[in-house]
Amino acid sequence: MALLWPLTAGAENPSPDLVPLQAAAPDIVQELRYAGRDNFIGQVVIGYEQAQCLLTPAAVEALSRVQRKASEYGLGLKVYDCYRPQRAVDHFVRWADDPADTRMKARYYPDIAKSQLFELGYIAARSGHSRGSTVDLTLISLNAEQGSKALGADGDCRFSHQESGPHPSLPMGSGYDCFDPVSHTAHSELSAEARRNRLLLLLLMESEGFSNYDKEWWHFTLNNEPYPNDYWDLPLY
Repeated sequence: MALLWPLTAGAENPSPDLVPLQAAAPDIVQELRYAGRDNFIGQVVIGYEQAQCLLTPAAVEALSRVQRKASEYGLGLKVYDCYRPQRAVDHFVRWADDPADTRMKARYYPDIAKSQLFELGYIAARSGHSRGSTVDLTLISLNAEQGSKALGADGDCRFSHQESGPHPSLPMGSGYDCFDPVSHTAHSELSAEARRNRLLLLLLMESEGFSNYDKEWWHFTLNNEPYPNDYWDLPLY
């Protein structure tokens, strides 16, 4: 059943149509990083007080088709982020403007100054996630052993080629939200395995109408998204 919520002040449409991914595609694993402390800020992000993946119905349907295709290879999807309230984006901006807070630097942006995150395209004042048809995700093996240890908070994302945890990802050449050129989808210095895995994810997503942001191998937006000009703001209650 669709959830109808008010738009950010000034937006054109009176209410977005967003649905929970869990209800429509329960086999897709959810590891929503901003609802915990395992992220580049190191704390729960404002607006993520409840961990829930919400997307437009068109995006959910397309992701469900991707999941079915991936399962033919013994693989599945794991989502890191879906709809993102504008207040969460604002939290990212305030964090980026605070030069004193570098507690997660060694893990997430070891070779980049916070002052460069905007110009290099890793953080923006507006995010496609706030339109409800953008998703961050990776591939997992449906046959992988469960219950492995999570990556330590001091691990360098440039060398975290295969994130662990309850649903370990395939080796992708970097960790999620790694602010570094190694996260560029077509980065030239990847292992053959990581290159294949990124290409497989790209082809699966493109086959169902998603386009990739070339600086983040995990970031995909649905083509012909229903709200291309709107940025929503409501916490995930």
